[in-house]
Amino acid sequence: MSIKSNIKLVNDSLLPGCRLIAVSKTKPNEMLMEAYEAGQRLFGENKVQELEAKYQALPKDIEWHMIGHLQTNKVKYIAPFVSLIHSVDSIKLLEEINKQGKKINRVIPCLLQVYIAKEETKFGLDETEVLNLVNQFPAHFTHVSIQGLMGMATLTEDQQQIRNEFNSLKKLFDQLNQQQLPPGISMKELSMGMSSDYILAMQEGSTLVRIGSTIFGERNYPQ
Repeated sequence: MSIKSNIKLVNDSLLPGCRLIAVSKTKPNEMLMEAYEAGQRLFGENKVQELEAKYQALPKDIEWHMIGHLQTNKVKYIAPFVSLIHSVDSIKLLEEINKQGKKINRVIPCLLQVYIAKEETKFGLDETEVLNLVNQFPAHFTHVSIQGLMGMATLTEDQQQIRNEFNSLKKLFDQLNQQQLPPGISMKELSMGMSSDYILAMQEGSTLVRIGSTIFGERNYPQ
C-alpha cells in the first residue's frame, strides 16, 4: 500500500482528540514528501542531526517533534525550530533547554518522559521524580513550557501489561491535572503509543501517537 493510503488508514482509526506523529527516522525526504502531500504535518525524529537536516530541506509548515533521547550538547541545534521535545528525562536537560530558549528568546515546548516499561534500555523519570519536578518547578525556567507527559511501553506480546503501563501513565497525568500547576506547566498532551500498540494507547487516553513502520514500512538502517 502507498504512504498516502497508510496515513489515511491510521487517521481513520484515531479516536477524537488524538493526533498522528509520522515517525520518519531513517526515511528519505522523498517519502516524507509523500506523507506531506497526503496532508501530514506532524513528523517525529529521534536523532538531532537527521532532524536538523530534514528541517532545512523540507517545507517550513511541518511541525517537528524530537522523540528520541536528547543529549544536552545537541539541544542548541534544534532549539530554534522544534515544535515539541517529547524526551525530557532529567532536570539537567531541562536546564539546558531553558538556557538555549533564553538565548534565542523562544519558549520551547516539552514533555516529561516517564519510565513506565519493564526494560532497562528505556529512559525516563520515575513517578516521584515527576511529582517533585512539577511541585518544585524552578521559577527561572522561563523559556520552557512543560505541556504533558510521554512514555514508552515494554516491547512485549502481553497486551495486558502494555495496557497497565499506559494506564499508570494516564493516572499520573490525571493526578497532575487535578492539582494547581505552577506557571510554565500544563497537562495537555499525553504522548504514548507506537505502531504496535497505539490502539491500546488511544484507549488509555493518548493524545499523540508516534507511528513509523505502519506508514513508511520497516526502518532503513545504513549498513
